[in-house]
Amino acid sequence: MDYRIQLAKRMLANKKGSLIGAVLAVSIGILVIHVNFVIFQGLYDAIIRDLSDYRFGDVRVTDEESFITKSDIFLVNWFERIPYVEAASPRMQSSASINSTKWGVRVEEFRVPVVGVDPFRDPRVSTVYQTVIDGQYVFSRNSVVLGSSVARDLGDLQVGDVIKIKITDRFGVDRVRQFLVSGIVRSPGGQGLDTSIIIHIDTLRDMMERQGETGEILVKLNDRKKADEVKNYFLTTFPNDDFIAETIEESAEQALSGFRSGIAMINMIGYFGMMSSAFAVVTIQMMLVSSKTREVGIMRAIGAKRKDILIIFIVQGMIIGAMGASVGTAMGLGYTFYAKESKMSFQGSIPLEVSYDWPKIIQTALMAFGLAVMASVYPSFKATKLQPVEAMRYV
Repeated sequence: MDYRIQLAKRMLANKKGSLIGAVLAVSIGILVIHVNFVIFQGLYDAIIRDLSDYRFGDVRVTDEESFITKSDIFLVNWFERIPYVEAASPRMQSSASINSTKWGVRVEEFRVPVVGVDPFRDPRVSTVYQTVIDGQYVFSRNSVVLGSSVARDLGDLQVGDVIKIKITDRFGVDRVRQFLVSGIVRSPGGQGLDTSIIIHIDTLRDMMERQGETGEILVKLNDRKKADEVKNYFLTTFPNDDFIAETIEESAEQALSGFRSGIAMINMIGYFGMMSSAFAVVTIQMMLVSSKTREVGIMRAIGAKRKDILIIFIVQGMIIGAMGASVGTAMGLGYTFYAKESKMSFQGSIPLEVSYDWPKIIQTALMAFGLAVMASVYPSFKATKLQPVEAMRYV
């Protein structure tokens, strides 16, 4: 082993307190970035997961003008022939006025979102049916499922109560029908259909005078990474139709754009924290240089060149960077493992979507190592400026 490396290791071993401080400074900077990633990226991925599972699917097909007039059965069957597609299902949306009478009090709500679903296909595409906290999912044309917020606003309705729904059809005629409440849904974090009414899609078509039409087709994939490929294949197959196909990120762009900006700012704060750890390394290295003035003087007196002194202190920075990156990455992976296994949630409501982003993990470790080495350049250069005669005064 090169004597300069041995000297660098020995100098650090003799200053264990400074070594531990420098390693902790680097590792804490890495840990902060890991914690930010787990919480904020996990929250972002959780929102995408819930929007995909409840509202948009992995790929969402709509029509440029209004409603899809092509047969929904044809489109569903076409999608389900693609190997990447797990299932597809039609949906339709509108708004309605609702009233209920309970304990002799009449309560009415206006412009409540109404979602028409296929009760047989929708559970294969969406997990809304899993959020039913009382009763059961839509099972007939005369039943409805209420979001928990809607049920509360209508006087704490329960399963078995009766409500009236008024929808204005395509010709401007108000259509009123009576329904039995078959279930109540409430999703973790409120990303589901808690503020909506869910009814049979054929019932909604009848009330809107839109027989044979569909509002959207939701597509669930086996691999979400294939969303762009499936979307482009669909648009290429139907070039003459006025279809719009969007991935979940495109469908939920309005909801996600502001959140992405927030994540970018949080990540920037984390990187600034890592840069602060580099300043800590500079300070500790300067202390090491000052404390090793005697050794530097002896080495210069016996013929060591400035390059040798520079290499010794640069190697110290590399050792600090390697140890700090290793410890910090281990601590970050430990925190990620804990968050994943404990099913950590944001403010106790939205379960985080925790994942191991290995490219980012490696990038963070390499950046920390590089900053530690760069932070050692100035102290190392300062050490080379020591003159033998001046350094030997401390002998």
